[in-house]
Amino acid sequence: MDLRSVRRQIDAAAASPRGVEERPAAARRRASGKLGVIVVDDEGPARAILREYLSEAAGVEVLAECRNGFEAVKAVADLGPDVVFLDIQMPKLNGFEVVELIGADVTVIFVTAFDEHAVRAFEVNAVDYLLKPVSPERFAAALEKARKRANLGTPTPVSGLLASMRAEGQPLNRILVRQGPRVDVIPADKLDYAEAQDDYVSLRTEGRVLLKQQTMAELEASLDAARFIRIHRSYLLNLDRLAKIDVDARDNRVAVLVDGTRLPVSRAGYARLKTLL
Repeated sequence: MDLRSVRRQIDAAAASPRGVEERPAAARRRASGKLGVIVVDDEGPARAILREYLSEAAGVEVLAECRNGFEAVKAVADLGPDVVFLDIQMPKLNGFEVVELIGADVTVIFVTAFDEHAVRAFEVNAVDYLLKPVSPERFAAALEKARKRANLGTPTPVSGLLASMRAEGQPLNRILVRQGPRVDVIPADKLDYAEAQDDYVSLRTEGRVLLKQQTMAELEASLDAARFIRIHRSYLLNLDRLAKIDVDARDNRVAVLVDGTRLPVSRAGYARLKTLL
């Protein structure tokens, strides 16, 4: 599938305010004023506690319970919830990665057993949080806050939240790409290079091309600066893939990758390369 076809699919999904065509059941639920909720936690007892609290809350419909992040991403795409109760420490995908994938249209309440995660989420005012073990009073307060936010349609500031989670300077070790309910996970060391494509970045990895709705600046800031270098305003290169620097017929510098791919190198990009080579 070529880049244009992929972009058309992503743009079609993005045309809906929730990334998918709203199902009739979801439309009826919102018309009735009910709050659609998904619970995500890899621990059964934790899900059971939230399910019990939600069963006692007025105007709430539990749409699904998910055991991991992949199930959560699919459930959000399929069911269009208003609120997601989301555990942070989970296998496969953690809670912050799920937030990145589901976007800003869903109100998220983090559920965590670790104070440092709760405090950092609270400091950026991105979402509410519940600290395990969850008390009925704290649950009720969080649900009311989520209800108000969902009714107002206030988006979750995803980029600010994710940036805060990298405050300690730890680069991402994998890149997540969502196309509908499907999620591709790219280990950072498997990324050959990225190319800017308007509001997207084209990611070349192991012979595949994946398109992610993200700016080049955001991608660059999230990766290891000692490994990934902006060699041109439109290209971010994994230095491990660089074979040599060549010069073309117009005397412009070109990065030649180990697979023979040739990428343009700007003056500023060459200056950055010289500091690391």
